[in-house]
Amino acid sequence: MSTTVLDPGLPAPSGVGLLDKQRIIAGAGFNRWLVPPAALAIHLCIGMAYGFSVFWLPLSKSLATAAPGTKSCASMGIGFFGELFATNCDWSIATLGWMYTLFFVFLGCAAALWGGWLERAGPRKAGVVAAFCWCGGMLFSALGIYLHQFWMMVLGSGVIGGVGLGLGYISPVSTLIKWFPDRRGMATGMAIMGFGGGAMIGSPLAVDMMKAFSTPTSNGVLQTFVVLALVYFVFMIGGAFGYRVPATGWHPKGWVPPQPKAGKAMITHRHVHVKKVWGIPQFWLIWALLTMNVSAGIGVIGMASPMLQEVFGGSLIGIPQHFSELDKSQLAAIAAVAGGFAALLSLFNIAGRFFWASMSDLFGRKTTYSIFFVLGMLLYASLPHSAAAGNKLLFVGAVCVILSMYGGSFSTVPAYLADIFGTQFVGAIHGRLLTAWSTAGILGPVVVNYMREYQLHLGLPREQVYNQTMYILVGLLAIGLLCNLLVKPLPDKWFMSEEELAREKQLAHEKAILAESGLRATGARETTPTMQIYLAWLVVGIPLAWGVYRTLVAAAKFFH
Repeated sequence: MSTTVLDPGLPAPSGVGLLDKQRIIAGAGFNRWLVPPAALAIHLCIGMAYGFSVFWLPLSKSLATAAPGTKSCASMGIGFFGELFATNCDWSIATLGWMYTLFFVFLGCAAALWGGWLERAGPRKAGVVAAFCWCGGMLFSALGIYLHQFWMMVLGSGVIGGVGLGLGYISPVSTLIKWFPDRRGMATGMAIMGFGGGAMIGSPLAVDMMKAFSTPTSNGVLQTFVVLALVYFVFMIGGAFGYRVPATGWHPKGWVPPQPKAGKAMITHRHVHVKKVWGIPQFWLIWALLTMNVSAGIGVIGMASPMLQEVFGGSLIGIPQHFSELDKSQLAAIAAVAGGFAALLSLFNIAGRFFWASMSDLFGRKTTYSIFFVLGMLLYASLPHSAAAGNKLLFVGAVCVILSMYGGSFSTVPAYLADIFGTQFVGAIHGRLLTAWSTAGILGPVVVNYMREYQLHLGLPREQVYNQTMYILVGLLAIGLLCNLLVKPLPDKWFMSEEELAREKQLAHEKAILAESGLRATGARETTPTMQIYLAWLVVGIPLAWGVYRTLVAAAKFFH
């Protein structure tokens, strides 16, 4: 199908801005493989949200580093709201952790609130706004560190940065699905893999920079925030300007959309308006199954390191002693092993995002989620038994597969939504679905943490306190499986009519269609040099490879 493009070398129609959606319509000759690295460039930056914990300990000693003897706010009896404005005491790690919570609360809220705007404005404008919010929030937080005002860090990174997270996270989803109708799962898996990989790159990089910038009176966090913000801004702006959208009606050369079988098709070729999804049972079923799967996985992520240490104790370093019997040096030794275990889990989390999403193109989205739940139930139920048997290999292998499916659930769900609700509003619908992530972020850790405390209160040995929790997580997955089995193709009443769809496309693409028509007459084409594709992938591939290397080095401690 021949179309044309508005590129910098062609005159733009009157009133068309550099960030407007109609400015980035790709023309004949454009290679769609340039879009995934643009998405990765943004996701690898905002994915550092997972790695912010590396700042907590040095931030909790900011004043004490500059002026030894400075007390913590908690020791002075100052509560959370007092810490927001206190300038004479150090913040507690628990207080700093609220930034992490706000990241994902505002990610879900921003995605839900502005998902519809993103569909109309296009991925470039959304990506640029995300860059200013995420990086601007980090710079404002750096000012908060300098002035020792925690409310500025909360507003900067937690709120403004959280909005940037939400917009940046969903910015490529709809675009990639439209570019890869033949490989929906793989395309979204590539981008969302980047969100998991952001901390893998950012965490060791931040640690290295804090060491380089630190002085006897400074922990180097302020300078690290500034440098990361500037580097991320360059990458995110580059990614945003790398986005292109396919012309109306475009499809890959030689690809023929599969014909639906009457009453059995799980992939629709029609479209549901985003305003209707709150009332559609299938939306809530997918919302629930994502909540259950993520709740189980995120609960394990939060406790993976202490769980391994408490379950296997001294056997991790060849000493036949329980966790409570170890001395300080032995505890430090098994903590290093557990750190390697956490690094190993991060690799499976990232790899699972690409692997399972790609497999969903072969198996179908519903079958893939059924695998997540059935296999997950077996693996969670096996953990108490492998722990009791002292079989570290089976225990670690099960947790690694569990974490791969946790990551896979995020990358597979956008394609699931496109299959059920169509592609016209899939970005906005995905944004609303991400409120499930916010819910799971509360439910999963609460179940694991409070059940652990309850079991300890009953006097159970530390190596047994997770047994009941694993069975509760099996129950969550059983609920998710039931929800998944209930997902059926939508009745006709939920889909837009041809007239409604034409009206929506007119509203979203009116200028774009005029631009396509006007430029088609000129015969203008857009070509993509092969070297440009290689360079685009190198820009994101080199940092990703470095992050994998650093993670493998850390993971080697576990095997050692």
